[in-house]
Amino acid sequence: MNHASAERHARLFKALMHPVRLQILDLLRDGEQCVCHLEAHLGQRQAYVSQQLAILRKAGLVADRRDGPNNFYRIIRPEVLTMLDTARAIAGEASATPGASSNACPCRRCAPAPTMPLLRKEEIPC
Repeated sequence: MNHASAERHARLFKALMHPVRLQILDLLRDGEQCVCHLEAHLGQRQAYVSQQLAILRKAGLVADRRDGPNNFYRIIRPEVLTMLDTARAIAGEASATPGASSNACPCRRCAPAPTMPLLRKEEIPC
């Protein structure tokens, strides 16, 4: 490995050297997610989550898409998931469970406010 290649590899590993960034990548494992969804799962403020996403984007691991007021992120280098799985195996942890990150999300998009049931015509007071 030459020096330039080693520098590129070091930049990649540096982007991965943060627990929240690893959690974000794990949440994106199942596909594109909005920032509010990531916020809710991580229990972190939007600005902090966006800062971590910017580092992952600069490293070329994720890409974003704007839809109205919402930003959505997705993994564009799926090889990084193999790296995460390898790290789990080395640490002696269980493999990630696909779909586990999307269950019971408390964010506004996934858990909208409850609505009142509609009244039947005969229940409407005159």
